[in-house]
Amino acid sequence: MKRKHWTVIIFFGLFIVACQKDDAITTEIEKWLGFVKPAHFPEPEYNLQNNPVTKEGFELGRALFYEPRLSRNNTITCGSCHIQSSAFTQHGHDVSHGIDDRLGTRNSPPIMNLAWNKAFMWGGGVYDLDLQPIIPITAHEEMDDNVANVMNKIRSLPKYQAMFKAAFGSEEVTTARFMKALSQFMIMCISSNAKYDKIIRKEPGFSFTEEEEQGYQLFLQKCASCHTEPLFTDNNFRNNGLGISPINDQGLYNATLQETDKYKFKVPSLRNLRYTAPYMHDGRFLNLNAVLRHYHEEVVETPNLDPLLKGIKLGIELPESDRSKIIAFLNTLNDEHFINNPLLAEQ
Repeated sequence: MKRKHWTVIIFFGLFIVACQKDDAITTEIEKWLGFVKPAHFPEPEYNLQNNPVTKEGFELGRALFYEPRLSRNNTITCGSCHIQSSAFTQHGHDVSHGIDDRLGTRNSPPIMNLAWNKAFMWGGGVYDLDLQPIIPITAHEEMDDNVANVMNKIRSLPKYQAMFKAAFGSEEVTTARFMKALSQFMIMCISSNAKYDKIIRKEPGFSFTEEEEQGYQLFLQKCASCHTEPLFTDNNFRNNGLGISPINDQGLYNATLQETDKYKFKVPSLRNLRYTAPYMHDGRFLNLNAVLRHYHEEVVETPNLDPLLKGIKLGIELPESDRSKIIAFLNTLNDEHFINNPLLAEQ
């Protein structure tokens, strides 16, 4: 077959894939239900009365989430460091890679179930989701721009004038509307359809295997104090005994300047761990066995070490036999629907 024939075939193949993706997104939008709290989840922390999620607001937020003009040189989007197929993390990088391939100091946290978060980022400092995007937009190693410049770039595009009008009733592009639209997209990034969730909802045909059930019971005994069901985080900041890093990242202390907050970091959710390696705030552990081994034998007593890790020995008793069972349970928290949901994908 001639080369030009192969080119035509490849072109039409890509065209068909793009059309299928657009059709999937259109189908999801047509089924639009807005923000729906999963039945087994607690009430959201986010104030939905101040920013109700609409189809138009969500679509604007999604467009902005994947908009490269949020960065100084128009190359980096929110989706660059928060990739859907990796549960909205930057899979494979220990710390984030931003503009001009600059390195951050922390691992990109997942964007999921943010409506139930009280504070944001590994080291805190932001307690309102509507304000959180300011940090990556202005950070030197992330997007390296300023909000005023980003607003001017967005205002210059007719596409956004129409979308802001559809979402908010007028073409006026304000910082508040910009932030609210991004929040509408982010709080719709709900992960609640893992095997665990289907079992909790008592859906027919779903049950734990023997190993998963044993792992679940071990998890409840040894892990659930910090990783509370059904979100699998207590949303607190804790020192989990990682020790002092070479760059001396002091975690929450950097935001509060309270001595009692030194070396405390946000407790992450354990959902979707299959897609979010490496682990911890600095991405130091490549796999789950290394994480559990840390708690079993590598906990370091630094200032403000969490009391739950202090006892006859530092850490948690997690022999290898327990680790394999806990990992089997953790794998029931992986939500394939979430990472493949066309509603959340870049158009």
